[in-house]
Amino acid sequence: SCVGLRNLLQGLSCSVKYCSKINHLQTTCPCSKIKAKKCHILNCSGCTCTHRTAPPGSIVPWRFFSCKEGTRISSKRKQNTSVVTSELLHKNLLKLEQENWNGISPIYKPMTKRIKEKLEELHNKYTFKSESPRMRFGENVYFEENGCIFLSKADDDEGNEILFSTDDLGFSDAFIQRIRISPDQRYMAISLKSESSEEATCVIMKLGHFPVVKKIIPSVFSFEWATNDVLYYTTQKNLKCQNVFMTTFTYQKRTKLVYTEQDARFFVDIYLTKDRRFLTINSNSKTTSEVWLVDCSNPFELPALVQARTKGVIYHIEHRNDELYILTTYGEPEEYKLMKAPVASSSKENWQLVYALEKKTKLVDFEMFSDDCIMFLKNGGHLYLNVISFVSHSVQSIKLPTWACEFELESHPEHTTSTCYFQLSSPVHPPKRFAYSFKENNLIEQAVQEVPIITNCHTTRLLAKSKDETLVPITVFHNMNSKELHRKPLLVHVYGAYGIDLNMSFKEEKLMLIEEGWILAYCHVRGGGELGLSWHKDGCQHNKLKGLHDLKACIMLLHELGFSQPKHTALAAASAGGVLAGALCNTDPELIRAMVLQAPFVDVLNTMMKTHLPLTIEEQEEWGNPLEDEKCMKYIKSYCPYQNIKPQCYPSVFITAYENDQRIPLTGVLRYVQKLRKAALDHASRTSKKGNWIPNIILDVQANGSHCDSSWEHSLSE
Repeated sequence: SCVGLRNLLQGLSCSVKYCSKINHLQTTCPCSKIKAKKCHILNCSGCTCTHRTAPPGSIVPWRFFSCKEGTRISSKRKQNTSVVTSELLHKNLLKLEQENWNGISPIYKPMTKRIKEKLEELHNKYTFKSESPRMRFGENVYFEENGCIFLSKADDDEGNEILFSTDDLGFSDAFIQRIRISPDQRYMAISLKSESSEEATCVIMKLGHFPVVKKIIPSVFSFEWATNDVLYYTTQKNLKCQNVFMTTFTYQKRTKLVYTEQDARFFVDIYLTKDRRFLTINSNSKTTSEVWLVDCSNPFELPALVQARTKGVIYHIEHRNDELYILTTYGEPEEYKLMKAPVASSSKENWQLVYALEKKTKLVDFEMFSDDCIMFLKNGGHLYLNVISFVSHSVQSIKLPTWACEFELESHPEHTTSTCYFQLSSPVHPPKRFAYSFKENNLIEQAVQEVPIITNCHTTRLLAKSKDETLVPITVFHNMNSKELHRKPLLVHVYGAYGIDLNMSFKEEKLMLIEEGWILAYCHVRGGGELGLSWHKDGCQHNKLKGLHDLKACIMLLHELGFSQPKHTALAAASAGGVLAGALCNTDPELIRAMVLQAPFVDVLNTMMKTHLPLTIEEQEEWGNPLEDEKCMKYIKSYCPYQNIKPQCYPSVFITAYENDQRIPLTGVLRYVQKLRKAALDHASRTSKKGNWIPNIILDVQANGSHCDSSWEHSLSE
């Protein structure tokens, strides 16, 4: 599956991400901390990359400067004093929180010991132990297991040859994120990512009897082979991808800059069409796309523009039989459509409709094959598989099992394959492998290994009426044997940003909660992408409060229907989900008893006022620009969690943050916790009601790990 497409459909996850080690589509990570140890098989001759400086104007100078809002810096000395004072305050706050955590955490040791044992038991029981995804090139099969890349023959299960090992090459703290094999199988490019980083290192190996490393390129985001010995790649710096390079490995070895994006709102990645005819340079903002084509038969020629960027038009390119197939938002209604155009006449005036999605339908992913394409869709909380035949010009729609909430498309390097493989899961159902056969025209459930079926969990889909009477979907899971559900604890999940769906993949801790009598509820509020592009648009910028109204309506409906009650209800959110969770905590704290946040975005206004931060400019399409729009500033201030803290009875709060998080500044989280704790204490000191209580407000700052990205071991510890 393609990097560009999944990120495009999920609202460009370069801004907010859900990460999985088996997901080769995720955003990549830095390698300033990944250093190759000396090794006798490491041949790094010629691995220095001669990156040229980007053309003038590609970096906006004012993005480098920072000062407090509303203050004028009159001298360098004053600026330095301000920075030193700010850093000292940050260190003092961090030290106080670490001391607080060290004093509180031992209280929970007996409970965490029991939970850890239970989670390890479930992990061993339900972990999907099928074979790693295979990449087949003729008779050769490539696959990755436990940090090693193997080569085997299609009909030989025994003779596996090790081509690469992270340990042998000194990358023991990294995992393999992506693998790309050159068309003639002489070269292999691998990206390595560490958990504590936001960038990746690309290692290029020459294959043969004795595989050797030919080049190591730091800070790489995406990469593809245009030909047997020409690799295109993008570089990442401060969460931005704006440069595309080309490097060659035979004849005249060279590396040159091919493309530079000038607009700070746009993020660049590259993708190879399934038939390997074109390499596409994709420049995407949150709302607009522009694609350039590199002809793989002439990789040294200048890229050709498909369609100049048009505000509000997103598009992605595939190729088949001398025609471009374009997945785009162009035209009405403003949902995704599949269109096509001749390669020689690719501007949008020549785009012809092939297939249009229904309203309120989410396009989750898309895969192109030689005679067909497959669309994975979400409608009304259910997953569907739509197969479009280019031969018979027919569309077949297949409803996937009702328990399925998430899917993972496996890699299909050969577009002529007759079968499409994918996995289905839910928060309480381990991944199960399925295949769609184009020849047989049917869905096949794979039984490589028997996955225990969860029989005691009931799934309910509800609709809550929001403040403006919009119906908001909720997915509820609970134990079928539970009695008196109104007495059971409830864990509510919310996100509601960037057009990204709530993460509903399998988690051992969710299954554990179900077994212990908990109710799990997933609120698909506006701002997310569950009901298509319009659902996101109706919950971003000046519509953010709609997401808050949706969340309140969902929780109230759950309580009205007898799913728990406020004193047994907890709210969970991660990253940008912290905006709505933190806002509800301010407006309606009586609806919940506890809130759990991971790397939360809780200081929206101050963050969006600081243009020196790496994501501020591109985030303006989601939150607005308070620097230039006073109405926008007032609107953000009306819901921003940090800005609206006041003395009242708050729920208990547990926050996990990361010391080196580039996406969510730790300073904002520290200030939020301090202000929230003070407000709760002020309220308690002013009131003397019977049963008055002071909430636990706990912050755990992790020294390692990056934004919402952790291994099984790390997540188990959390």
